[in-house]
Amino acid sequence: MSIKGIFPIDKWDFESESILEDLPVSDLEILMSRKSEQVYKKGEIIFREGGYPSGIFYIVNGKVKKYKVDLEGKEQIIYVANTGELLGYHAILAADNYPDSAAVLEESTIAFIPKEDFLEAIKQSDVLNRRLLKTLSHEFAVMANSLTLFAQKSVRERLALQLIVIREKYKVNFEPGMPVEINMSRDDLASLVGTARENVVRMLSEFKAEGTVETKGRKIIVLDVKKLIKIANYR
Repeated sequence: MSIKGIFPIDKWDFESESILEDLPVSDLEILMSRKSEQVYKKGEIIFREGGYPSGIFYIVNGKVKKYKVDLEGKEQIIYVANTGELLGYHAILAADNYPDSAAVLEESTIAFIPKEDFLEAIKQSDVLNRRLLKTLSHEFAVMANSLTLFAQKSVRERLALQLIVIREKYKVNFEPGMPVEINMSRDDLASLVGTARENVVRMLSEFKAEGTVETKGRKIIVLDVKKLIKIANYR
């Protein structure tokens, strides 16, 4: 089922996929004139925190996790990007190194756009400038909500909320009533929720017993998104 009207998904999901949509042809030509595409295997790194940005990345197809690594080498996933989204442009706009790392969650096709072309497109395109500003403002609001989530929600509530958000990203040719399969490792899900893997496994078993989800190997199928929204206790 669609969750529009019963859950404010826009408060938890970036909208960078709209940046290039219907961009004027002349602006898009500048941006894409020297792009190159590469197929990344599951788990491959796109860029690392602290690295120098030589361009931006566009997800032609697939899913990418953005994450930070602490001093003990533990990952904290801060966002899952989907087909159509841009990566790495924050560092170029800030004239700084990458503030986080990015790796593919599944085999993905990623386009690389050289820094010079991105900056030239910004220089030439008022439309692109406005969209980037709007997107950056929205992303700030999403990150603020995420900080509040970790500060105020229990692990069970956080898991429910993340399953709601991730479910939206795994919709492909979705029709009302169709099941949505979330194909994500328990380790990555635990990193996204901010808890131990064992907690995620235990709570998924609880959700399964309650009839909220079904599991098939690493796949999670949301059976009742309304129950998840109730568990998430979003206000």
